[in-house]
Amino acid sequence: MIGSPFLHGRDRYERVMEGWVDNTHEVAFTHTVRLGDDDASIEIAAVCTASPDYEVREARARVLSGPVDEAIATDFPRLAGARMVGGFTKRLAELCGPRAGAGLFVDAGIEVARLARQVARMPASAVAGLQPGDAAACWQLDTTGWADLPDSCFTYRPAGRALFGTRPVSTPMTPDFYSPPAGARKVFSRKKVARLVQTGRRLHLFHSMHDNVHGFDVHYEIDLDTATLVAADSITSRLPYAGICTEPQGRIKTLVGQQADASLRKRIQTLIGGSAGCAQLFDLTADLLKLLEIK
Repeated sequence: MIGSPFLHGRDRYERVMEGWVDNTHEVAFTHTVRLGDDDASIEIAAVCTASPDYEVREARARVLSGPVDEAIATDFPRLAGARMVGGFTKRLAELCGPRAGAGLFVDAGIEVARLARQVARMPASAVAGLQPGDAAACWQLDTTGWADLPDSCFTYRPAGRALFGTRPVSTPMTPDFYSPPAGARKVFSRKKVARLVQTGRRLHLFHSMHDNVHGFDVHYEIDLDTATLVAADSITSRLPYAGICTEPQGRIKTLVGQQADASLRKRIQTLIGGSAGCAQLFDLTADLLKLLEIK
């Protein structure tokens, strides 16, 4: 049996995330995330170092609306010292505990960690002479500026690198993502909208993400009687490397016919994620599955 605790008493649910990165410190960025739905909303901000440390230097939070335990916001500065690498989600969950609104704070913290992987701190000399649209040069800067990118998805595998020169490849990447000016505000900004809609015995799952370098609109449809995914599609209006990132997008079709069971989140790691897939497509899908209740 499949459903969602967010659909109890209603047939439509929507959650919106807005996040951005400010270059506020000499050795760190400030990542701000606002996350909310019709019931509650919160905001967190964290001053974090860039790759490879991803260390939280300062953290703060506030409740914007709804039945959320204010004590979580009071405790949030204790996140300082944590690194946004393996085990970070567990650290967030331990900090927030089983209190009202804890899920929003945990998910917002995960979004901060994702924002931290969008802006690097490289010397200005590294981007001197970088020409707009020079995709190969940007790819090289990516694998230098973010230590965890190599082999993280299809684009950053040798197979992805080999496609340069064999086809047109375009990129929206700019020097500011690698070496932002001191004090620059909203060097990177992102908006995500997750939506669940139940129509009869079908459950539709939507997730969009639009930012400086990504444009994703993902849709899945689940037959509730058989707990089977009967549709899976996406539109990618913007990609970091169109022509290379484009390759793994077709893997979304492998989800059609999959059972929406408790192990689906694990299976999508190999179906659409991993070193042969797309990290963004995986994250968008995994976040939707977190909103479901499977019995």
